[in-house]
Amino acid sequence: MMTNKLWYEAVEASVELTQGDIILNCPVVRWASKHIEPAINPEVEILKSLVEADEIDAVVMTQGCDLENRKVENVIICPHFSLSQYKEDWEQAMRDASQNPNSKAWGRYCEDIKNGYIWNLAMLNEGEIGELRLTHRIVDFHDVYTLPRTFIESLLQSRDQSRLRLLPPYREHLSQAFARFFMRVGLPTGIKKIW
Repeated sequence: MMTNKLWYEAVEASVELTQGDIILNCPVVRWASKHIEPAINPEVEILKSLVEADEIDAVVMTQGCDLENRKVENVIICPHFSLSQYKEDWEQAMRDASQNPNSKAWGRYCEDIKNGYIWNLAMLNEGEIGELRLTHRIVDFHDVYTLPRTFIESLLQSRDQSRLRLLPPYREHLSQAFARFFMRVGLPTGIKKIW
């Protein structure tokens, strides 16, 4: 793998958290998808019963200035997947849709992600700095998590491991893709073409 110091830098565990930090095997809380009976239990108990814990590879999406100035208590993170892992899921989705997941279609799909045409996805380049290695990654904005800042900071301190961090302008490029996903507006009726 080529060393990619244009996209990433390596930071020690003691370095403060910022936007673009890559956190591997990050514990998160997610909501279980299961049928609920609201009339039986109080709403708070229903929510508690839906909580599940999991681990994801995450990238920090919260703005660096908000983290640096301690303006937020909770940190927004999004999951990212290796290209090979994402390809397996894509192939299964294609088969489920009765489509042929061939290499040409996969190549077009990756180009569309890279060029920002698939709104909920972004691609990160590979990188290697010393012992830290990262293959090409797909960031998925469909699942957004928040974790207490203090939890993430203590997690990084207890692991005492260096981590990769996206450098400018690549972290801002990712942030812009995230913003585009949330700011898009779907119109119920398009413009009537008369030309």
